Amino acid sequence: MAERVLVVGGAGYIGSHCVRALVSAGKDVVVFDDLSTGHAAAVEVPLIRGDVRDHGALRTALALSRPDAVMHFAAKALVGESVAHPVRYFDTNVGGTAALALTMLEAGVRRLVFSSTCAVYGQPERCPLDERQDKRPLSPYGQSKRMAEEVLEGARAQEGLQVAILRYFNAAGAMPDGSLGESHQPETHLIPLAIDAALGRRPPLRLFGEDYPTPDGTCVRDYVHVLDLASAHIACLQRLMDGDAGDAWNVGTGRGSSNREVLSAVERATGAAVPVIPEGRRAGDPAELWADPQRLCAELGWRPAFADLNDIVSTAARWARSPRF
Repeated sequence: MAERVLVVGGAGYIGSHCVRALVSAGKDVVVFDDLSTGHAAAVEVPLIRGDVRDHGALRTALALSRPDAVMHFAAKALVGESVAHPVRYFDTNVGGTAALALTMLEAGVRRLVFSSTCAVYGQPERCPLDERQDKRPLSPYGQSKRMAEEVLEGARAQEGLQVAILRYFNAAGAMPDGSLGESHQPETHLIPLAIDAALGRRPPLRLFGEDYPTPDGTCVRDYVHVLDLASAHIACLQRLMDGDAGDAWNVGTGRGSSNREVLSAVERATGAAVPVIPEGRRAGDPAELWADPQRLCAELGWRPAFADLNDIVSTAARWARSPRF
């Protein structure tokens, strides 16, 4: 019998791609999502609508799906918004995670793969950034995700919940066939913003900071394809199914790309120049932020299939030319 997986937040950008990958891997998948930021059109499996903070809705979803494991993507994820509305972020990201963990324990569901972020580290001490670095998040978003991790680490240590935590770097890209991709309102990610600016769909791109201590003066980030994130989740799922208690791993390519390099890749993918308005640095933006994924590679056998920035951006551009929602 196929393993059954409940994907909480499975109508969102990363969650929906992970659902596709799970189905392709032969899993029996159900999605639970409140559709506050996700899209019903992105879901091709049974969808249960509900809020991750709602114990009753979670009990119903677990009873209907009878999962062997849960993947948890549901969260608020805008750093600037978290600064303006921190309580909302703690309510959803911490409260929702606690509600899910408690309801799982009550239902006897013991395996959870959790979507976290490199924002839990805050200002990096060094790059590439590995899991040993101190966790000193700078924003309420990063703080809320670190607190959610602590909830789950406590559940692992004291209550027998198997928990795998994946700390993403910059998720990017889309399904290579253009059938599924990134669609946020508002959009805040550099690659889709640059593509839309190149295609004339939005004003010139605001480029924050050209005087960082980097080769071309712009910020350096680690862009990891959304399908590579999905494959990392499936590797974690298998590890938990094999009986492992779980751990936390960074997910990135191990290669940093500057903002200027991203713009060049967008221009190659679209055949159009990206109009830019240079601006000063944004407060809190580190000059460099890129991953050391060696533990993930060594312990779970994971490798990024999309290691080249041009390949990542080309999938995003294909989706942007004909978005489905």
